[in-house]
Amino acid sequence: MQVKEKSPESSEVARELSAALDALHRDVYANNMAPYWVVDRSVAHDEDRQVMQGRKAVPFLWRYRDQIEPLLQRSAALIKTETSERRSLVLVNPGLAPQRATASTLYVAYRVNDPLEIMPPHRHTVNAIRLGLTGSLNFTGVEGENILFGPGDLVLTPHDAWHNHGNRGHEPAINLSVLDLPLVETLSSIAFEHDYSEEEEGQRVRRRVQTERFAADYSQRVYGCGGLLPRFVSHHRGAGNASPMYVYRYEAMRELLEKFRDDEGDPYEALMIEYVDPTTGQSVYRTMTFFMQMLRPGERTRPLKQNASLVCALFEGRGYSLIDGQRFDWERFDTLVVPGGSWCEHVNASDREPVILFVGSDEPTLRALALYQKHGKDPKGDVVRLY
Repeated sequence: MQVKEKSPESSEVARELSAALDALHRDVYANNMAPYWVVDRSVAHDEDRQVMQGRKAVPFLWRYRDQIEPLLQRSAALIKTETSERRSLVLVNPGLAPQRATASTLYVAYRVNDPLEIMPPHRHTVNAIRLGLTGSLNFTGVEGENILFGPGDLVLTPHDAWHNHGNRGHEPAINLSVLDLPLVETLSSIAFEHDYSEEEEGQRVRRRVQTERFAADYSQRVYGCGGLLPRFVSHHRGAGNASPMYVYRYEAMRELLEKFRDDEGDPYEALMIEYVDPTTGQSVYRTMTFFMQMLRPGERTRPLKQNASLVCALFEGRGYSLIDGQRFDWERFDTLVVPGGSWCEHVNASDREPVILFVGSDEPTLRALALYQKHGKDPKGDVVRLY
């Protein structure tokens, strides 16, 4: 079969059209606009791909022992409280850099406090949590409740709640923070306040320490018995838009996980327990939720894909995850990000010890917007809709 050659005239017309399109595209971008039309089906000109182009979070692992801890120790030697109220390392996703974001909506940081240092109060429109890693006397004061916490304890600092952090122990203490800062920033809603004051004799007086208004064990006394809720106290704390229980103890979480150790569990998530608002049963924040996840010895979860973004910090054990076919080996206190839309499965590499993962997710945001989806693969490899 003979191939008909293009005429010189048609080739010239094609070149002129290409040059005109190139000029059009240059002028569109020069005027701070973007085209949304099809020229051909290449990646550069596919109209559907055009609207999805942009920076995206990528799967990534930060190593605590080799990367995070040495840098925290160096920062503790060089950064003093006289010049800075914080000494934290933010985990920046390579796909989102230079934005300070670990996932598209979540921000993770490791913080070290020297012995016996307490920072002054502040508040912000961002929701945050602290998870104790090392040190038994980590300190967070929240709205007049002075909380001491240790490894595995979860502490809330809800948006617009005055709080301060520190360490009342005689050894350095390290904790992990998760915030919804990238989401709040996207919504143009970030604000910080540092001018804490209290009323004294009818006047506002600046203070560096909050007056203690609640007993140190208040959260446990009021909310520590599941299914039983005192009616004689106010459950409106801070701005009232988060769980009024400000500290969740690891001992209780670990005990509950152990009770279900011989349970069948979920094939996609193994044993997973959510931290909830005891007054509603819903997530502790409207934007983020948190879990502890146990993989029994040798357990492997089935492939799971959800559009919620996850940050996973290993608290006990060792193992690995497969994210879109890429393997990430993790050990104690490492943090792994699983971007929304990625296939992920977790594997406990030990045949003797369990794995305990602390997981943060933006699932509540997606649920509130009716966008949340969740898929898995069954034993035959077929994709099934889970939510």
